[in-house]
Amino acid sequence: MSENPNGADNQQESLSPEWVVGFVDGEGCFYVGVNQQPTMKIGWQVLPEFRVVQHRRDVALLDQLRAFFGCGQVTVNNGDRMELRIRGLKELSERVVPFFRLHPLRTVKRSSFECFAEVIDLMNRGDHLTMGGLAQIRELAGRMNRGAQNPQRPYAGRPVAQTGG
Repeated sequence: MSENPNGADNQQESLSPEWVVGFVDGEGCFYVGVNQQPTMKIGWQVLPEFRVVQHRRDVALLDQLRAFFGCGQVTVNNGDRMELRIRGLKELSERVVPFFRLHPLRTVKRSSFECFAEVIDLMNRGDHLTMGGLAQIRELAGRMNRGAQNPQRPYAGRPVAQTGG
């Protein structure tokens, strides 16, 4: 056994659920993109994803997280950053969401996860293919990751406050 039982730098060591929760609390992101897509049934596409971004030197950690969840892809994010990205509805439904329901996040990120999990549930019911379901998803996505204060969420449906600072 290593002298560093929770070390992610040793590929022979497996990650503990507690370690994964703490790491994702600090470094993970639950995201739901809602994009206009004329070829889709209602003209919109919902793209949920779970991501973890790290510097290229820590790509082994992303590989361990991919192995831990049993799914996802490790790819270049931007420049010298790499990311683990899990996008498939099946993988999110069967692996990511159940894991974080069983092992809850401990920071404010839990609120984003709860919205994310609800979106996944709506999609599994097919609600993302209806205007009513899409409206629910947009509202939930707008509450995630700083909600309406996030300029990357123009579909949140609430005004973005401009404050001096």
